[in-house]
Amino acid sequence: MSQTPTTGVPVIDIAPFLDGSDAGDVIDQVRTACEGIGFFAITGHGVEAEIVDGLRAAAKGFFARPAREKATVHHADPSLPRGYRAIGDEGLAYGAGEETPPDLKEVLHMGPPDFPDEDYFTCEAAAAHFIENVYPSTPADFHDAAAAYYRRVEALAWKIEEIFAAALDLPADFFRKYTDRQIAALRIIRYPPLAATPLPGQLRAGAHTDYDTLTLLLSEDRLGGLEVRTRDGAWIAVPTPADSFVVNIGDLMMRWTNDRFVSNPHRVAIPPEDAGEASDRLSVVFFHHPNYDAEIACIPTCTDADNPPKYEPVFSGPYRVSMYTATRLETDD
Repeated sequence: MSQTPTTGVPVIDIAPFLDGSDAGDVIDQVRTACEGIGFFAITGHGVEAEIVDGLRAAAKGFFARPAREKATVHHADPSLPRGYRAIGDEGLAYGAGEETPPDLKEVLHMGPPDFPDEDYFTCEAAAAHFIENVYPSTPADFHDAAAAYYRRVEALAWKIEEIFAAALDLPADFFRKYTDRQIAALRIIRYPPLAATPLPGQLRAGAHTDYDTLTLLLSEDRLGGLEVRTRDGAWIAVPTPADSFVVNIGDLMMRWTNDRFVSNPHRVAIPPEDAGEASDRLSVVFFHHPNYDAEIACIPTCTDADNPPKYEPVFSGPYRVSMYTATRLETDD
């Protein structure tokens, strides 16, 4: 169960796993990436281009609206992770205990697009997770585009769970009982061109790790992009090939696997001063997070007499709430 030293982010075609033609090679490549750098890009994922293009167009249409209009797309309770967040509202590095200037991004934050009117989804314990989304009225197709994207990428995340299970010598459906009512978040993020010289230590998104089991990122190959820190402390660019998703391990999966799969710090870099519109970047981030009442305790295949569990068990929902609170900046507005 030793970790694999990896200094680059691989691009893995997962189609052979999905169609069953050569699952073993995909599993081996994913295992190596997860035990090494904790990041990999996937092609051959099967997500339809019209779903991706539909969300991208709707998101860009929303972010192009006037600031005063975007500011109205908020939840009545500003502490809840729904709706619009303007530049300066977040500092992701705060979650890692680092005090930095706020991030240079604007965000539209959503959760599940629909959920049953049943006690599990409406009880007090669910209140911080199953929250009605706040959608912009313009573009008119935003709601449908976001809902279609969420459900399609959720299905992809469940398939990646199966790859992880195989890589960890577990039954294919091991994770599903923990994520069948998952509390994923969808964050649509725009990194606008620089309007002024950044403050010392300021980034588009500060260095952080994700809190979930796995993250699926749809991004663009634009200036000022995602970087991940290698084990020797160097920051390297994460590739974002056309028609690909970037997958990275989150903190809960790292805890679950007893540090076998690594949740690595990453950040979004400041573009060159003269980048202009070439640095206007859209990212769509799907955080696959277990059911709020799932207990995350060391997986049996990730521990033995010489490698005891490193973490106390935690429950998925309360863990995420505590991390959200740490990154939300207080404002005077």
